[in-house]
Amino acid sequence: MPLSSEPRARTTVLAPRLAALLRDHLGQDVFRLEPDTVGVAGPEAADRILAARRATETERPTFKPLHGRSISRTEASAVTRTIGGDVRDALARPRPKDVDLSGVWPLTGHLFLRDLILGRDPYRLRMLMSRNLELTTWLTWSVIGVGAALPGWPRPGGDLTALGERAAGAVGYQQRRYAMGMYRRAAAPVCFTISTLVANALWLGAPFAAGVSNRNIILESLRLLPPSWNILRNASPEYPALDARIGADDDVLVLPLLSHRDPALWDEPDAFRPERWDTLDPDTTPGYLPFGHSSERCWGRHMVMPLAELLLDLVRDAGLVVDPAQHTARVPLLGLLGVADVRLVKAG
Repeated sequence: MPLSSEPRARTTVLAPRLAALLRDHLGQDVFRLEPDTVGVAGPEAADRILAARRATETERPTFKPLHGRSISRTEASAVTRTIGGDVRDALARPRPKDVDLSGVWPLTGHLFLRDLILGRDPYRLRMLMSRNLELTTWLTWSVIGVGAALPGWPRPGGDLTALGERAAGAVGYQQRRYAMGMYRRAAAPVCFTISTLVANALWLGAPFAAGVSNRNIILESLRLLPPSWNILRNASPEYPALDARIGADDDVLVLPLLSHRDPALWDEPDAFRPERWDTLDPDTTPGYLPFGHSSERCWGRHMVMPLAELLLDLVRDAGLVVDPAQHTARVPLLGLLGVADVRLVKAG
């Protein structure tokens, strides 16, 4: 389903499943997706579902069990605070100069963020940020297994990030494997999410008028291409009690992809209009869920906005634009919702 931005002569082609959701269910409230799965896109129904109970460990997008080992909320929170501290340290340093951000995005932005935040850590840890590891779980754990077994494990007290220091305290092969897995779980989503978000914004809206704020650009990009296009809740007795259309054995998919484009909620829902956020509050706007529900916001959201604004600012200041020869970009159904292979070049 092509979604065109007429002034920029670009077409965004969604993966067939995503296009079918928009075609068949846009504007609907609660509907049957599969024999055992119900979709929810109406803001009131979504609010009731997501407020009914907290996400279980298998429903949390980042801190699901790691190689069969549960990750407690306490540990997940501590690790998030650790990477959050590293992000604050990176933002407090002098703004990078003479950075070449031209090339293929989101990869170029991803590598920049990796080095900005984690550049002090040894290669065996930084390599865990590779986007290639998204291809298969087997590949990820093969790289982790090799990294944990190699001699020369980093020692505490070196010139490491706080996240690297946390990993350096691991003793023995099994603890090192777990430490490397947690390092990736904490840091990779930061690099993946922000580079994808900025690539989306550039594709959907660039060139931007000088007076348009980076904040509004990012919020609008999150609306049209939310990184998590669905929020899973497994079958639970709370849900049939809330809505008779949900059966006792039904899993539930809350669908920001649909609520973010619902014509009943948004003026010109398919248009990229950053100025709408001059008067809207992203924390209270019905149906807007880029960081999850108010009862359980994504822990990393306070890292996303300042890093995304910095990255977008660097791109705009450098005079980079989407290659005028590129007219089509695809949004695959793989991981985060984002355009693939956007080419940035210096404005002519």
